Amino acid sequence: MFNHIMVGSNDIGRSKKFYDAVVGAVGGGPAREDAKGRLIYAHDGGVLMVSKPIDGKEACHANGGTIGFKMTSEAQAKAWHDAGIANGGTSVEDPPGVRPGGTVYLAYLRDPDGNKLCAVYRLPA
Repeated sequence: MFNHIMVGSNDIGRSKKFYDAVVGAVGGGPAREDAKGRLIYAHDGGVLMVSKPIDGKEACHANGGTIGFKMTSEAQAKAWHDAGIANGGTSVEDPPGVRPGGTVYLAYLRDPDGNKLCAVYRLPA
């Protein structure tokens, strides 16, 4: 259904450090930078792009929006969360862990520009 997700950034270097770490924590490589200075991460069939806004205005996060990253284990979700915290992210929502109902492990971060991200691991039935 999705081709890619793009988030805005006011500081591409700071974003590269953060996203290289969280994408690296799940097995992806560092960003490729295109001719317009946008960061491109391709991993496991998905593409994430980080860009200064094309209209020249300040980047801002989508209040109520969340970008979910599929994880292969609770340990991978924790490593993703830890990498984000160590590289300028902020832990938000409840602490990482299994949510009520016991079917999903979630870990939430805000990137350095305020975009809300979530690591999602669906526990086996």
